[in-house]
Amino acid sequence: MIPVQGVEGKTVAVLGLGRSGLSAARALRAGAAKVLCWDDGMAGREAAEAEGFDVLDLGRGGALEGVDLLITSPGIPHLYPQPHKVLAAAYEAGVPVDNDIGLFFRSLGLDGWEDLDTPPRVIAVTGSNGKSTTSALIAHILEENGTPVQLAGNIGRGVLDIEPPMDGEVIVLELSSYQTDLARALTPDVAVFTNLSPDHLDRHGGIGGYFAAKRRLFAEGGPDRAVIGVDEPEGAYLAGQMSESAEDGRLIRVSATRKLSGPGWYVFARTGFLTEWRKGRQVASIDLREVAGLPGAHNHQNACCAYAAVRALGIAPRVVEKSFHSFKGLPHRSQVVGEKDGVRFVNDSKATNVDAAAKALAAFPKVRWICGGLEKDGGLEGLKPALGSVVKAYVIGREANEFAMKINDVEAEVCTTMALAVERAVAEAQPGEVVLLAPAAASFDQYDNFEKRGEDFTAEVLARIG
Repeated sequence: MIPVQGVEGKTVAVLGLGRSGLSAARALRAGAAKVLCWDDGMAGREAAEAEGFDVLDLGRGGALEGVDLLITSPGIPHLYPQPHKVLAAAYEAGVPVDNDIGLFFRSLGLDGWEDLDTPPRVIAVTGSNGKSTTSALIAHILEENGTPVQLAGNIGRGVLDIEPPMDGEVIVLELSSYQTDLARALTPDVAVFTNLSPDHLDRHGGIGGYFAAKRRLFAEGGPDRAVIGVDEPEGAYLAGQMSESAEDGRLIRVSATRKLSGPGWYVFARTGFLTEWRKGRQVASIDLREVAGLPGAHNHQNACCAYAAVRALGIAPRVVEKSFHSFKGLPHRSQVVGEKDGVRFVNDSKATNVDAAAKALAAFPKVRWICGGLEKDGGLEGLKPALGSVVKAYVIGREANEFAMKINDVEAEVCTTMALAVERAVAEAQPGEVVLLAPAAASFDQYDNFEKRGEDFTAEVLARIG
């Protein structure tokens, strides 16, 4: 646990008692704060009471009197589409609002490191797609190099649940836009921006607000090194803002679509090869085509971002290449769950938006595509360029009929349930084809989360192919 610094004797309220909320409450108590907890759900309140926390309805009039700080969980709206009533009351009362990410950076920065030969460093990864794979890959490379590392944030453990870092340790954080948007302190040593595509637009008031939330990771604390994917205009803009000159070695530009050139530091992937250029010359090249845990162009972008991040820490290219080949990938992200009679079955349940699904489809030449769920803002138009690889779509979800009508460029069968979709895809798939779950939609119409959806797909596949 990382005890929160600077809260001794203060009254701190915690709103939302899921994983990050309870973690924050424990760390605040360890920092000698008086902690008040509230969750709109009974289960959260009971969990807090079971750990001995005081539970107080923060939505009642006057409940925030005497409160010095309010900590909110990332899933609770703090601005759009409208602030939660407790947050609105905090704004009105002048109570500062933060989240566990802000507490982490503030507390880590105040910890005494003078006795360590090498102070701990933080690599923070954000972006629309690929955050989890990039973060896990960075941690894997560091482990293979013998560097002590902890993985936390939006993946793995809550940021305040990790152990106090040891000499030379690296903390790798995956950070969502919900987490970066509100944190009052953001000071990573290396900040990574993978890419940007429309997502969570209701929570950020549109694409501009969404990008602004991601940009805070770079603008608020000024990382020592920035790794920025420049394949979208927003990334190119952010890279321009972070650099002082074309030769600025604090910035590493990344692309998965084209060769980058100039006097700066570049990492890019083309035709399956990752290449590093620095100061106008090639430094290293890695063949990604046979790296089983990183299939497809979207994973090649993740490889470039992870490569650049660890190169910023001085890890040698040959160590990175070896680590790529031992990386097994993550569940629900281009995860091969089985193969039979020349047909592969791939679980990419994490492809919850159009851009992620399009990249998953582009990784394979012939796809039996299982898709559908709760459609996100922005529609499905962005899928059309990727539909050329689709042999047939099998649509699931409560809105399966409407979803199927919007992908009318391909043959689509309305299945509604995962069981029927897998059954039909298995029956019709031919050797050389891939049965791919890449929903391009949220899971909440049928599942608690994307993990449960992926687990259901995997179970249905294994039940049929053995």
